[in-house]
Amino acid sequence: MSSREIQRIELVEYETQRFPESEISEELGMKIWQSYGSQILIDEPSFKNGNQWSLTANGWAGHIPLTPEFQIALLPKVEIRNLFGMLEYAYRLKSKSLKFPEGLTDCDSLEEFYERLANLFALRVLDRGRKGFFRSYQPRKDRIPYVRGRFEIKKSCQKPWMVKPECCYEEHTSDVEDNQILAWTLRRILQSGICTERSLPQVRRAYQSLRGLATPVPCEPQDCAGRLYNRLNQDYQPMHALCRFFLEQSGPSHRIGDRTMIPFLVDMPKLYELFVAEWLEAHLPSGFVVKPQEEVALGQEGRIKFKIDLVVYDRGTQKEKALFVLDTKYKAPDRPGNDDISQVVTYANIKDCQETVLIYPTPLNLDVMIGKIRVRSLTFSLDGDLDQAGSRFLEDLLSGEDR
Repeated sequence: MSSREIQRIELVEYETQRFPESEISEELGMKIWQSYGSQILIDEPSFKNGNQWSLTANGWAGHIPLTPEFQIALLPKVEIRNLFGMLEYAYRLKSKSLKFPEGLTDCDSLEEFYERLANLFALRVLDRGRKGFFRSYQPRKDRIPYVRGRFEIKKSCQKPWMVKPECCYEEHTSDVEDNQILAWTLRRILQSGICTERSLPQVRRAYQSLRGLATPVPCEPQDCAGRLYNRLNQDYQPMHALCRFFLEQSGPSHRIGDRTMIPFLVDMPKLYELFVAEWLEAHLPSGFVVKPQEEVALGQEGRIKFKIDLVVYDRGTQKEKALFVLDTKYKAPDRPGNDDISQVVTYANIKDCQETVLIYPTPLNLDVMIGKIRVRSLTFSLDGDLDQAGSRFLEDLLSGEDR
């Protein structure tokens, strides 16, 4: 297979596509199966599929540089503009402290979307670098040529031949976690292989501006969330939100020659779940409160545990009463599955709630009573204006009507 015969395969989520046996080598097929079996369902050529490769994108969107000559694009059914709108809410980017330039949401592909977002992130880092990166006092313990801070007399006496005294002191440094997260994220973006010369110079400059000031210590997406900010580092909050996005969407890396390439993959069901939760939190009337991912434990010593997507409570009652149990389902089936219905009914029984809702991006007709529990399906559409779709969904939820 030459690079001219096939350089890029495009898969639309949940749609199966077939390719002639000659277009994908057995080695590449095995690599897809081993590294991306969760993202792409792949069946090798056999008499069952007409001796063709069968590939299905399994609810993921993004870019996989499998080799320099062979790349896979996983295309979402959602418009790029609306993907960005989901991202704004899911990662709490809708704030006055982060302005998005015109054209960012007018991308033609996910790769271009990633690249423009990376460029925006790099510009934010460079802007902070011009003002001076955040510094704070960090505890240090070392042997130094002079006494600084607290002199460790006991340890120095134990090793009298060591001329330099051992001291515990605080150092005012920029090599703090706030900056280490930025440095590590920029490094991962540079390794992605997605950015072109349109954005690479900015990303490189941003990374260079942190070299010598902050160590790119490997970190996890959760390290970017729930951080404490003050007036000196408040502008780091949207940058860390972007870091979380880039780190969450970075898949396993490939080493090709002397280069490391990192895929960009978006878990669309997870993004949809985060988006709906954050949108509701921002728009529910003041008398209600929503709790995402509420964990409940059952059985002896709480060994059986459930995580409920969303629970809406009445804030006005003395003891918060669960009004709705909600479960988001990004998939678009012909009808709600029995497993989905059983799941929300179980959650409703646990929360002593009589209203449950399955949330889908496409309309489904479900409104049934199971004992005393009402099970409905409602639509939070990802077509058109997201805020308008959210308003329709919220109206249907609170009025008890299905559209």
